Amino acid sequence: MNEENIDGTNGCSKVRTGTQNEAALLALMEKTGYNMVQENGQRKFGGPPPGWEGPPPPRGCEVFVGKIPRDMYEDELVPVFERAGKIYEFRLMMEFSGENRGYAFVMYTTKEEAQLAIRILNNYEIRPGKFIGVCVSLDNCRLFIGAIPKEKKKEEILDEMKKVTEGVVDVIVYPSATDKTKNRGFAFVEYESHRAAAMARRKLIPGTFQLWGHTIQVDWADPEKEVDEETMQRVKVLYVRNLMISTTEETIKAEFNKFKPGAVERVKKLRDYAFVHFFNREDAVAAMSVMNGKCIDGASIEVTLAKPVNKENTWRQHLNGQISPNSENLIVFANKEESHPKTLGKPPTLPTRLNGQHSPSPPEVERCTYPFFPGTKLTPISMYSLKSNHFNSAVMHLDYYCNKNNWAPPEYYLYSTTSQDGKVLLVYKIIIPAVANGSQSYFMPDKLCTTLEDAKELAAQFTLLHLDREHNLFSLDLCRRIWRK
Repeated sequence: MNEENIDGTNGCSKVRTGTQNEAALLALMEKTGYNMVQENGQRKFGGPPPGWEGPPPPRGCEVFVGKIPRDMYEDELVPVFERAGKIYEFRLMMEFSGENRGYAFVMYTTKEEAQLAIRILNNYEIRPGKFIGVCVSLDNCRLFIGAIPKEKKKEEILDEMKKVTEGVVDVIVYPSATDKTKNRGFAFVEYESHRAAAMARRKLIPGTFQLWGHTIQVDWADPEKEVDEETMQRVKVLYVRNLMISTTEETIKAEFNKFKPGAVERVKKLRDYAFVHFFNREDAVAAMSVMNGKCIDGASIEVTLAKPVNKENTWRQHLNGQISPNSENLIVFANKEESHPKTLGKPPTLPTRLNGQHSPSPPEVERCTYPFFPGTKLTPISMYSLKSNHFNSAVMHLDYYCNKNNWAPPEYYLYSTTSQDGKVLLVYKIIIPAVANGSQSYFMPDKLCTTLEDAKELAAQFTLLHLDREHNLFSLDLCRRIWRK
């Protein structure tokens, strides 16, 4: 470590407790041969490690670590994470005071090592009563661009984005559900690196930038959900998009049964996309090859394997956008973007539990309907006698949580404003009397919604996020995206 970095370490050591000091850092560096540099609010250990040749590891090799005790440093953390494999780089986020900021990023040399770290170190008790969380970390290279004229084609949007920003690789545009000759009014722009995307966002974000005379909306696109290969090898459901609104489930089932009669178990269609469930995975894979690009009712369809959703944290990764809690939430698979404009995944499904970060996840409640036969015996119950995984809305979860803590119900206060184009925008302020005298008297998200339901749902999710910070409601995934931003 050079002289400048030693001075930085000395500055940190003045406020450290006995768990960390300059000698411990120097001993770690001497033992491992790694360099250590502190810059821009983070301390980097390695990157690359001694003797490394070639490019850095590919995407998927980095994990995010949260809920790190603030007085814990590399001399304690590195040995723990070395159990999963060779560390390429360890980045610990630092405060000016010398404490860490409670989270870090660990890049391994292979994806397998990163996955092993998640399996063996997520919810690991790093100190008595202190459980860290570990999950995959992916640099976001994709921006959401909204308010695009619907008559613009992909080639026009791609050319325009290349003119105004650098590093553009591709543009993803989806046809309208009702008119396949038009786009949906938004697009996703893929950049060559996270840095290129961040620079483009910085240039476009002020809200005054125009394309074709329209003031556009710019934000990070929510990344596609990563699903491990082992899980995907078990999937026997196909995701079919770009269907006509008028196409029925019966038509879809008949078309997919053509290559092998009786192979399809059932079909679930919503708007212009559907999920086709097969009895056997082999038939699903074969049908995907046969049906991708085929025409059904005049529309050229796209067919891929459906990606199973991790319901426990999917909704938490959408706190930066307006949530659309609608009927599409019934689907338990995530794929390409549909009605939620900022994400390439399905609209968020809400958490299946409201308990401690290291508690086992309860069985998932199936989302479907059953016939109600005359004479069926019904028993009156209270919603509070149910388990939290019976709720699929943040509003219900917040009410449930308050009741379980013997708090008064949350109080919702509605406010509105008008956008530049004359739309009425809504936001809720939530007051929880039991905590109103604490560190925060009310909770209000920094996003406005166009519908009452979305505004209330977003406010409840925002409140749950901040309650988590104070009361450790959920696992660390809740705060990952906010911290990374």
